[in-house]
Amino acid sequence: MESARKSIFPSAKDSWESIAIRELAATDKEQAISHLQSWNLHVFARRVIDGETGEMGNPILPSDVIFVEPPVKA
Repeated sequence: MESARKSIFPSAKDSWESIAIRELAATDKEQAISHLQSWNLHVFARRVIDGETGEMGNPILPSDVIFVEPPVKA
């Protein structure tokens, strides 16, 4: 039986940085953020504009599945 990749449901206030600090504490923060973004292209590629500022907003939603480990090699 294959095991599933470890994943989490983020909180409403989570960011790539907060998830990296919490879930990949043993890894350099910048490297951990990069890993998370590459493992979660389904979220990272989402473009969200903050309605108040017109700036890029946080693409992470509480309903997203965020993988916190790399894909299993076939």
